[in-house]
Amino acid sequence: MSLKSLIRTIPDYPKPGVQFRDITSLLENAKGLRLAVEGLAEPFRGDRVEKVAGIEARGFLFGVSTAISLDAGFVPIRKAGKLPGATIGREYQLEYGSDRVEVHANAIAAGERVLIVDDLIATGGTVVATIELLEGIGAEIVGCAFVIDLPDLGGSQRIETDGRRVVSLCSFEGE
Repeated sequence: MSLKSLIRTIPDYPKPGVQFRDITSLLENAKGLRLAVEGLAEPFRGDRVEKVAGIEARGFLFGVSTAISLDAGFVPIRKAGKLPGATIGREYQLEYGSDRVEVHANAIAAGERVLIVDDLIATGGTVVATIELLEGIGAEIVGCAFVIDLPDLGGSQRIETDGRRVVSLCSFEGE
């Protein structure tokens, strides 16, 4: 079974020229979903992952399952203002403007080994901000895992160039 074949492409969404990769068709397929979760977890089984950080919102779906598979805790990485209580954040630049990711201030202890999970890697801006945020509170980043890579947008290469381990289960090149 090919994970890529379970991901639906919706042309011109949310705007003309964009090929949206819809994971709901993957989530609906029990075997495909299991294959995706196992594919995200397996490369990191020997790395003593203590926490999995999932990036809002689709990263939560795969992150929680991956955390369970690795016998690790789960930490949500959210957009600004979405977490109650004390948070720490990191701003990052978008094509037009900026955004911010946040985590609970006490979610990760210094030295904890963290795997970052999301459904898709495109330009890498959100992931890089997440890495910087977590390292800023003392986390040791074990790697980054994605269901989908859009290599033409350079995100995986950007992260790998910084010496990070990146695992992607499928890619959509030149599309």
